[in-house]
Amino acid sequence: MKGLWVGWLAAALMLAGPGFAQTPATPAAQSPAPAVKAPAAVPPASDQPKSLPPATGLKPASSAPAAAPPPPPGPPPGVPSPGPNEPDRGAPGVSSESSTVMLDVPARPVALLAATAKWDEAFKVIKDTEQRLKAAVDKAGLKIAGHPVAMFTKEDDKGFTFTAMLPLAPGSKAALSDGVTLGQSPAGKAIKFQHRGAYDDIDSTYDLVTAYLDEKSLEAQDFFIEEYLTPLTSGEDPYLAVDIYVFLKP
Repeated sequence: MKGLWVGWLAAALMLAGPGFAQTPATPAAQSPAPAVKAPAAVPPASDQPKSLPPATGLKPASSAPAAAPPPPPGPPPGVPSPGPNEPDRGAPGVSSESSTVMLDVPARPVALLAATAKWDEAFKVIKDTEQRLKAAVDKAGLKIAGHPVAMFTKEDDKGFTFTAMLPLAPGSKAALSDGVTLGQSPAGKAIKFQHRGAYDDIDSTYDLVTAYLDEKSLEAQDFFIEEYLTPLTSGEDPYLAVDIYVFLKP
């Protein structure tokens, strides 16, 4: 993350169901999107097809029950357990295709909590701020209607400023505590990039974001958004899934 926005700002200058954006539009460009390395999907054992014997139309020779089919194979040796995050995120270090999509992102009602952090404590502060935000929303009895989001608005060599957001059901009203307020998420045309893997490695994805924007001669607004599709457990969690939204200038 560090360094992406310094470059963009110096040149004059990145929610309806489970996701932040709702309405896909057209592909960002005719040329293929950059390949973001991420884990290959490994379907959970319960989703793998079982081997069934071919039908013969004949009754079994004896009344003994037929042998049960062998259990589906487990993960290959050396693949760690996915822990609390979704088990189908794939094994770390295994590449898979990643999409870059142009979207029309609508404004949504959200709960907001602003915070600042130093670079060496980025993940911890983001995680703690999202937890404080959720606690205030739960206390107020509001219904959460999407994944947690962080909007990054400023950075320098020492750290960054961001606003944690939680999408809420339409019409949500309540008195909130701990500095939490109600507001609207950003809206407009944006490009969604995918990061699949440890948060500690997210800089490599931002390098690809920067290269893509440069290649397409696209101008980004002076903020970007991360949507956390899996729980924020650890900065080293290889199964973390983050969608990055870069909002374009009109």
